[in-house]
Amino acid sequence: MADKPQSLSFNASWSMAVGGMIGGGIFATLGVVISVAGEWAWLSFVIGGLIALATGYSYARLTQQLDCAGGAFAFLRALGAERAARIVAWTLMVGYTLTVAVYAYTFGAYLAHAVGGPGWLPQAAALAAITVLAGVNLMGVGESSAVEIVAVWGKLAILLALAVIGLARWAPDQLASQQAAGSGLTGAIVGAATVFMAYEGFQLLAYDYDDMEDGKAQIGKAMLWAIAATIVVYVLVALGTAMLVGADAIIAKKEIALADAGRAAAGTAGFIAVTIAAVFSTASAINATIFSTARLGKEAADENEMPPWFARTDGAGVPWLGVVLISGVAALLALFGGLSQLVQGASFVFLGVFATVNIIAVRKDVAHPAIAYAGAAGAVGAAALLALHLAGAV
Repeated sequence: MADKPQSLSFNASWSMAVGGMIGGGIFATLGVVISVAGEWAWLSFVIGGLIALATGYSYARLTQQLDCAGGAFAFLRALGAERAARIVAWTLMVGYTLTVAVYAYTFGAYLAHAVGGPGWLPQAAALAAITVLAGVNLMGVGESSAVEIVAVWGKLAILLALAVIGLARWAPDQLASQQAAGSGLTGAIVGAATVFMAYEGFQLLAYDYDDMEDGKAQIGKAMLWAIAATIVVYVLVALGTAMLVGADAIIAKKEIALADAGRAAAGTAGFIAVTIAAVFSTASAINATIFSTARLGKEAADENEMPPWFARTDGAGVPWLGVVLISGVAALLALFGGLSQLVQGASFVFLGVFATVNIIAVRKDVAHPAIAYAGAAGAVGAAALLALHLAGAV
């Protein structure tokens, strides 16, 4: 891995957190959430964001107390809960692998839609993306914070322009859907649970704590402001895109809905801009998630919480076997899994992990109990509703 800068500024830290969330989140999940929540999809993003805000607060306070990079696995080890740490490590591995599959699936869909071609092209592009980016990780090539800052601000500019053009054509009837499975507050909560993976990326900032200029002072502000900004972007894009193409069109083309909205907003130029943003965002997210997940496996293996082969590294210190295994499983999921199932599976995993982190924050007496308990209750409640939804009960 190329040396990372040892003094990440607030802008760099904020950008990494926003990039971790928006990197593939809105491109992959908008059609999924509208298919569940209909006209209340925007509220789903608000509810999910509030749970993420409470959890981000707990993450930041726990990381400040630990005073080193870590995340949920390290929090549990600090409590002496080694068995729970082992379970969480495996759970996160599953969640991140599902997330890589979602990003690859979305990458393939947008690229194939842009260039045309046979029906197998999206799957081939998804497989190629994972293969190439796994190779990038194996070569130890990293992404600098400067690149991340430019990429994030570029994505935000495109997404916000899309939202503004859509909102300028305000037509509330475009939010209504004949195909949505639910409506009202229950539908909005189920929708929030369904696409919660769109918010999971902020936790990756906990792994960059040691590289910040002043981690203790910076991590809380960077996490919370990043989550707040992401909520605003998701709500504006959910509303603006619906104004441009209608809720049912988004559901029908959930894998590539934003590209069609870009065409409706600004013709071919809009289509190209959104497609480029989607392809580069999802590719960057695949790269970063493989990187972080392989190193989580190595850290857990070093602590004897996962099989020792996750700790195998090459001469550059890259946990090569972890990269290969994670990428291989994600490729299979991207080839044979459906977008909705992958998104819902990843969301269920992260809701469980985030509930755990909020409870740890209370146990360690580092967070305001009302905030941490609200985050935990929100995550548990959303996960329960998602389970009922998957069972066909709601």
